[in-house]
Amino acid sequence: MHLTSRHTAILEIAKQQGQVLVDDLALAFAVTPQTVRKDLNDLCKAHMLRRIHGGAIYPSGIENVEYEARRQLAANEKNSIGEAAAKIIPDGSSLFINIGTTTEAVSKALIDHQKLMVITNNINVANSLRILPSMEVVIAGGVVRSSDGGIVGEAAVDFIRQFKVDFAIIGASAIDPDGALLDFDYREVKVAQAIIANARHVILVADSTKLERTAPVRIGHLSQIDTFITDQCENDVLKTVCLANDVALIETIHSQVS
Repeated sequence: MHLTSRHTAILEIAKQQGQVLVDDLALAFAVTPQTVRKDLNDLCKAHMLRRIHGGAIYPSGIENVEYEARRQLAANEKNSIGEAAAKIIPDGSSLFINIGTTTEAVSKALIDHQKLMVITNNINVANSLRILPSMEVVIAGGVVRSSDGGIVGEAAVDFIRQFKVDFAIIGASAIDPDGALLDFDYREVKVAQAIIANARHVILVADSTKLERTAPVRIGHLSQIDTFITDQCENDVLKTVCLANDVALIETIHSQVS
């Protein structure tokens, strides 16, 4: 689904207010109710909103957005974050790449690198990199989630613990202003914790929408991260947390990453 500017605006209103109504949106955008209903139907088919009588509601804070829909959210921002992360990784490195749409953007930005050893619990990452002769791809064993191709569970954790790599690329579903890194699936969190513990340099990649969300399961804290890459961070409290813990904060909106 291609998101129009009106789709994006409707999503933002729904996120702020919890719900949107057809008549209110028709008035706000100076379009017919039929046009608004079509917009809402499109967004609901993409699992970005949920239809109710007379309008739609935004998914609750504890409900993860369907994976394919999440790929499209902040797609340009994720691509710029991916390119910024790839610049940190030198040829000849070993690295973990965790589950997530932003970590997948990093893997796409690594395709011109040479002699990388990539260990991942993300089937999508493994599929995109396995065809490259310059990559050695190692995939974790465990339970495969049908929703996103992520490999989770104790078997994946045990597998990750066999390695000590140069870099780790991890994501998070939400980041609190106090620096808490959060996610939805406790099984995924256990894998992320093992990845953090077994990498020399941990890179957190998360677009700015993650700074406005919440999730119920704690991955860890920003103090465990070496580099945090986002499109922009307007939260001064979070910036202070980064500064206090020697976390390098990279905002791609200021870096002119092409």
